[in-house]
Amino acid sequence: MSKQLITVGHSPDPDDAFMFYALAHDKLDTGNLQFRHELQDIETLNRRALRGELEVTAVSLHAYAHLLDKYALLPSGCSMGDRYGPMVVARQPMGLGDLAQARIAVPGTLTTAFLALKLCLPRGFAFEVLPFDQILNAVADGRYDAGLIIHEGQLTFQNQGLHLLVDLGVWWQERTGLPLPLGGNVVRKDLGAETMHQISRLLKESIRYGLDHRQDALTYALKYARDMDRALADRFVGMYVNEWTLDYGPRGREAVRRLLDEAHQAGIIPNPVAIEFVE
Repeated sequence: MSKQLITVGHSPDPDDAFMFYALAHDKLDTGNLQFRHELQDIETLNRRALRGELEVTAVSLHAYAHLLDKYALLPSGCSMGDRYGPMVVARQPMGLGDLAQARIAVPGTLTTAFLALKLCLPRGFAFEVLPFDQILNAVADGRYDAGLIIHEGQLTFQNQGLHLLVDLGVWWQERTGLPLPLGGNVVRKDLGAETMHQISRLLKESIRYGLDHRQDALTYALKYARDMDRALADRFVGMYVNEWTLDYGPRGREAVRRLLDEAHQAGIIPNPVAIEFVE
């Protein structure tokens, strides 16, 4: 019997690689489903999801607000910033007030990092979109006044002599008492309830397998660890693949609701978001 092909999109970074290790290396019995993995930066995946191209994909929670007609959130696979998150860095120290006059390199307008920065700087700021892995060099070279960094740049920016201006995960936690939900995995609703539930179960099993076989999964994830040794990659994976990733839980779900509600009230997201999880 031929298997149903499910194309999975995720970022080429250590935490996503760790999360999908078991599925990518045939460690699980996937039954009648066959998974094919496509690795692209998160903003590209956000844009592809708007077109409904992928059956399963990692997306920014900001992008999810524009995908409600096509996709449901999977309860597993969340990247949650629990007192840490995307950062704004610069060559020189400056205050938040100065950022309103700064030219900031950002990794994409559908990223949750961009959404959080817009909430943090409600008066607006000048920005230009760059691939996330080019932002640190662009700021260090003086091409931009500041940069909004995601992924492993949060642990390596000091290697380039840059200064932390604001950690948006800390800012959000101090403001709301909640973690900052950054990314999640979504599944296309036209697959039907049975297939959606099967995919949900397999993703959770893949994450649990990685956590239970940490060294094997970490060795695979290291292929996608730019400028990180094994110890630093392990630390980064621990930040974004943990108990939150197995399931959002009530507090994580409340964090998603609060973030998207505030974004709507601020006029960043045009419509209220009725969050739909695959239960």
